[in-house]
Amino acid sequence: MTNTLHTLADVYRKPGPWVTIYTDASTGNVDSLHADDVRPENIASALEEAGATKDDRKAVAEALRRSAKGLPDPVARLIVVANGSVELDEFLPGPLALPEFTSVNEVPNLCPLLWHRPDDFAYVVAEVGRDGGEIHLRRANGLQDDSMTHIEGDTENLKKVPSGGWSQGRYQHRTENIWKANAADISGEIDKVVRSCRARLLVVAGDIRARNLVAEQLSEQSKDILTVVESHSRTEGADKEAYAQEINKRVAECIARRQAQLLERLNNQKGRANPESTEGIGSVVHALQQAQVDTLLLESQGLNGHRLLALGSEPWTAEIDGETAGAPVLGEVPAPSSLLRAAVLTDAEVALFPSGALDGGPVAALLRWPVGPTVPTAG
Repeated sequence: MTNTLHTLADVYRKPGPWVTIYTDASTGNVDSLHADDVRPENIASALEEAGATKDDRKAVAEALRRSAKGLPDPVARLIVVANGSVELDEFLPGPLALPEFTSVNEVPNLCPLLWHRPDDFAYVVAEVGRDGGEIHLRRANGLQDDSMTHIEGDTENLKKVPSGGWSQGRYQHRTENIWKANAADISGEIDKVVRSCRARLLVVAGDIRARNLVAEQLSEQSKDILTVVESHSRTEGADKEAYAQEINKRVAECIARRQAQLLERLNNQKGRANPESTEGIGSVVHALQQAQVDTLLLESQGLNGHRLLALGSEPWTAEIDGETAGAPVLGEVPAPSSLLRAAVLTDAEVALFPSGALDGGPVAALLRWPVGPTVPTAG
């Protein structure tokens, strides 16, 4: 996936030790409000027991003063601290996707980011009318809009008014031209946003005539990802909840299509002499060590309890000490955490699947180049 995890490669490269806290941060009922009151004290005790430094404990305590009030429940939270500085503090929409944990380790465990945002990509929502429109840049992680662009079109002679007489046709023709010009302005801005953020989905809603005019003038890149919502979202009395649900549905469909495409690519490689894929934790670790992985495919369950070595330099991950290629061993960590870190540090994409989705086990990889031919043994 095009994932914001890749912006965290610098975090992965920094020296530890790292404090990682993953906890429920919901505040919407009596039980969660009580938990919010006692959570800082419980986390402080856990950090002291785990050997966190005084500076790291202080940084965590200061971060916990900021609550999730105002965010819709349920919500989780991931806090990552090193050398007395908060490197990451994210509220993650939805219930806990993993068991809560507080850890002190040589590498941060960023798996909650992936588990809460299994396909965090940019998409564009354009709400258009004959007088202009708004273009929203959003992310599939469910957080607020990254940005919004407002387009104010020409409104002179905007409406066709049947008045009879010789001038009626001329006014209607001019009005059509204004609509088309306004639509051209909007479609041009949409194309810019789609290109700049490499959007995977474009949703267009609004006045039916404006929608059609905008769609006709979009670039081929934008048309390839276009879906139209039959809603005039800019009018008074529009059903905002139904409109939001329809957009969420289109985002979910986009995620499902991406997962289906990856599974199809994986299945098409099976049985080939030199496949561009591999399955199983040992084979995937070996491919990551060679920076051969294009897309890491992980199931949300299945590697529980399995641990791998995290390394301080290339090849970043290993199963045993004898496979570290001389890189310093930072520690033994949960397998998903080590695999995710190695994928990010080798610029691989990462996709999360539900348990049982991968036929060959809980981990697989699509490769940048084929698996080499088997070397024949001496007779």
